[in-house]
Amino acid sequence: MHRTLFDTPLVNTLLRAVSRSFLRLNGWKVEGSLPIEARKCVLIAAPHTSNWDLPYTLMVAFVLNLNVYWMGKHSLFAFPFGPVMRWLGGIAVDRSRSTNLVSASAMALKAADGPVQLVVPPEGTRGRTTHWKTGFYYIALEAGVPIVLAYMDYARKVSGLGPVFVPTGDVDADMAEIKRFYAGVKGRRPQHFEAG
Repeated sequence: MHRTLFDTPLVNTLLRAVSRSFLRLNGWKVEGSLPIEARKCVLIAAPHTSNWDLPYTLMVAFVLNLNVYWMGKHSLFAFPFGPVMRWLGGIAVDRSRSTNLVSASAMALKAADGPVQLVVPPEGTRGRTTHWKTGFYYIALEAGVPIVLAYMDYARKVSGLGPVFVPTGDVDADMAEIKRFYAGVKGRRPQHFEAG
């Protein structure tokens, strides 16, 4: 895993204070904490319906003292923004090519020294979709790490970490249970999100 602002001590401390203040001033509440058994995990980022989700996710990660990496479409990493996006924890994903992303991500999680949380939006897009991709599930299964159900509810202005979910290998049953947790959560554009 590459170096990010999350493992840059002075910047991390400063941005934690700024993030906490910004969220509080804008009426947001951050809930939950990362249990010790989930220090290495896959975080579901749902719902993902707006470009605003990334800055809010990063601020919540600072408040919760996480060490996150997140996956984003490769066009976000085009010149001149690539180095900045990577420093923010970004990992470019080119959806037009088959790159064995699941195995590579699982290996990176296994090999990482210390805590690391890989943020993956299950919808794979911020546009309207009724289908959740299962890449996050198979990354966790292959890496032998839990899935943490993170959420951002714009209707209640509450964000944080929900239950820790350990995948069983029964993808249909597990996905149904995971989606149940998100049934009442509203994204910035709720018409783009469907957990059912």
